[in-house]
Amino acid sequence: MDIGIIIAIVCAAAVGFALGYTLYKTALKKRCDSILKKAEEEAEVIKKNKLLEVKEKFLNKKSELEKEVAVRNQKIQQAENKLKQREISLNQKHEELQRKKNETEAVKENLEAQLVIVDRKKEELDILQAQEREKLESISGLTVEEAKERLVESLKEEAKTQAASYINDIMDEAKMTANKEAKRIIIQSIQRVATETAIENSVTVFHIDSDEVKGRIIGREGRNIRALEAATGVEIVVDDTPEAIVLSAFDPVRREIARLALHQLVNDGRIHPARIEEVVAKVKKQVEEEVIETGKRTTIDLGIHGLHPELIRIIGKMKYRSSYGQNLLQHARETANLCAVMASELGLNPKKAKRAGLLHDIGKVPDEEPELPHALYGAKLAEKYKEKPDICNAIGAHHDEMEMSSLLAPIVQICDAISGARPGARREIVEAYIKRLNDLEQLAMSYPGVTKTYAIQAGRELRVIVGADKIDDKQTESLSTEIAKKIQDEMTYPGQVKITVIRETRAISYAK
Repeated sequence: MDIGIIIAIVCAAAVGFALGYTLYKTALKKRCDSILKKAEEEAEVIKKNKLLEVKEKFLNKKSELEKEVAVRNQKIQQAENKLKQREISLNQKHEELQRKKNETEAVKENLEAQLVIVDRKKEELDILQAQEREKLESISGLTVEEAKERLVESLKEEAKTQAASYINDIMDEAKMTANKEAKRIIIQSIQRVATETAIENSVTVFHIDSDEVKGRIIGREGRNIRALEAATGVEIVVDDTPEAIVLSAFDPVRREIARLALHQLVNDGRIHPARIEEVVAKVKKQVEEEVIETGKRTTIDLGIHGLHPELIRIIGKMKYRSSYGQNLLQHARETANLCAVMASELGLNPKKAKRAGLLHDIGKVPDEEPELPHALYGAKLAEKYKEKPDICNAIGAHHDEMEMSSLLAPIVQICDAISGARPGARREIVEAYIKRLNDLEQLAMSYPGVTKTYAIQAGRELRVIVGADKIDDKQTESLSTEIAKKIQDEMTYPGQVKITVIRETRAISYAK
């Protein structure tokens, strides 16, 4: 190609590019101017809007400030009004005080004048009294001091007479109402508490399905029964009684352990010395847990809290003890309820009384054999386990082996006697019962003038017949008192014994 043509083409292209660039630049400039103008217009609008917003906020703030200023001005006006009213009130009070002060000064001056008059009258009265006293002394022949002494003596004698009469009336009324009130409280306490009493024996009968089991219990050459007796401390009597084995021991806990162990061994079928020792040890643990559970249940039932765990265990052991055939735990529960009732009747604390009643016989279930009476030992245990002094005293004094220091002690003593003396509560051996009746009759027969004696009502009443020619009416009263005192000192009995002395005169003749 010709170079001239190429140059022409290049020149034409350059001219075209320059022309296009110029046109583009012109269009771009126009566009920028348009954008700038539009931005200026929008900025002007935004500026106006912002000015309007600022102006509106300014007006709102101005309005709020004006309102606040108006409220403050109103408060200031109210305060000024109150101050003006207070100032007026103070001025009025000041005027009132000034007026009262003037009146007081006038009254004071008047009183001073009246006091002067009173003093003058008093002096005149003193003179008149002195003249009258001289006249009386001359008429009576006594001085003033002597007359005063005689008057005081007469008043003293009169006061003593009235006081003695008043005291006698009070004592007579107290004697008339005390017995009645005491009986009422005791009867109400008994009626409000009804407890079932269990009678326990020193033997337990273990029933078996057949007599073949007896041979397995005895074992070869008696080794099983010997191992069982050694492990439990209970005598096991296997005799001809059909389908029964007798467990004999004075300790109810041991009898219960032996009964439960025999029951498990018979049901299991494996009876040999090693198995016997294993079962007895397991049953002992179960019984110990049951003892603790019984103690806890008893305290919860009675609403007694805060007892030492050892005292709870001792209470549980009462379930397996008896006193004169009366279950000890039932007796303690009954005594506790009676104490609470009687304490509430007397206006004392029923919770403390119930606590003392429940614990009063804990000395009867010792882990070791103490040399103290059960009441003193129980008080020692209670003191050891942090019971309060009045509770310990009530426990130790319920058999008069310790001096009573609070009102809880006689309440526990009375309720213990009520629970033990209730008909059917305790069982006596027939021989001991008959011996006690004979002793009662013989004790009364030892007095001179007694002809016959009869113990009736299960030994709760003793009727004494005396000769009319040997004892008069006054001596019968003293005789009943002496017999009652001697029975108290020399005999042991539940409840009380009534002594009735009978003296009669009989005239006998025969018609033939």
